[in-house]
Amino acid sequence: MAVKAQAGSIGVYFDGLGAVTPVYTVTVRSRVDGELMAVHYQEGEIVQKGALLAEIDPRPFQVQLTQAQGQLARDQALLDNARVDLARYETLIKQNAVPEQQLVTQKALIEQYQGAIQTDQGAIDSARLNLTYSKITAPIAGRIGLRLVDPGNIVHATDTNGLLVITQLQPISVIFTISEDQLPVVVRKMQAGAHLRVDAYDRDMTTKLASGTLATIDNQIDQTTGTLKLRANFDNSRNELFPNQFVNARLLVEQKNGVTLIPTAAVQRNNQMTYVWLVKPDSKVTVQQIGTGVSEGIQTEVTSGLKPGDVAVMTGVDKLQEDTQVNAQFEGARGNPNQAGAASPANQPGAAKPNTGQGAVRGAGGGKGRPQQPQ
Repeated sequence: MAVKAQAGSIGVYFDGLGAVTPVYTVTVRSRVDGELMAVHYQEGEIVQKGALLAEIDPRPFQVQLTQAQGQLARDQALLDNARVDLARYETLIKQNAVPEQQLVTQKALIEQYQGAIQTDQGAIDSARLNLTYSKITAPIAGRIGLRLVDPGNIVHATDTNGLLVITQLQPISVIFTISEDQLPVVVRKMQAGAHLRVDAYDRDMTTKLASGTLATIDNQIDQTTGTLKLRANFDNSRNELFPNQFVNARLLVEQKNGVTLIPTAAVQRNNQMTYVWLVKPDSKVTVQQIGTGVSEGIQTEVTSGLKPGDVAVMTGVDKLQEDTQVNAQFEGARGNPNQAGAASPANQPGAAKPNTGQGAVRGAGGGKGRPQQPQ
């Protein structure tokens, strides 16, 4: 199979292992003690922020509110009466009808009642707050997990397990690691304001799950592994990512455009060089030394030695020698190397075999062709 070198684009990626991590995970707990009267959600349900989830028996708090309101009314009446007495004493003190100490005591009594009213108001606010807490609402939007407490149980504000767990799914994040040697490139890009794309792949690195954007980097390198954690955010609109899911993260740090590309399978290597079997215009092959750059998927960047339009042998290199006459076969066509499929030696009786030197090793393309070594 022969292929043509083409001009195209290729990305420079940093790969890392990661795990899907929710931006917010909340364990919902009761803030008051009482009997769990009702549950208003289904396990696994998606709820919105502020949605009613459960109710705790509100009657004890209603009783407390009534008592506090009654105490407030009583203290308010005492304060009103004390103010009337104070006005009377202020009149009598001018006539020297009462001692001055009695006037001072009455003023202190008014301040005492005012303090009592503030305490009563605080008790009322506390009872109302407890009534509010008796209706448990969702603090965030997300998916509810399995129910931890069933209706009828007595719950306490000090319970450690909580009533349920809500995990935000949209958006969601992936935390992954890169080598500390790759950090300077990422830092420069972020400082320049670039929005770096991150692709999440499955465990087998075969299926792309979602694309997101790099959000932040950690503030310390793990000295035991020489890696740094990064967080990427994904909108997860189709719920492709699930909390704690293992993923392979690919961080795109650069997009190279207008470079020469050939299939990686066409690249051969031996102990001295990296090369391809180049098909010349006369349909003979020669060893062409090349320089390679980034490899991504089935494509490799060629930095030197080839230009767009050059034809290289991808399969069938085991039978090739220098200046072997070939019929370059392309995808769906045969014969002319200027067309676009396998390169096979033409039948040439008595064709001389050039000195091959050391045998070439199979490269990225799996070829074992033996090129003639440069003298």
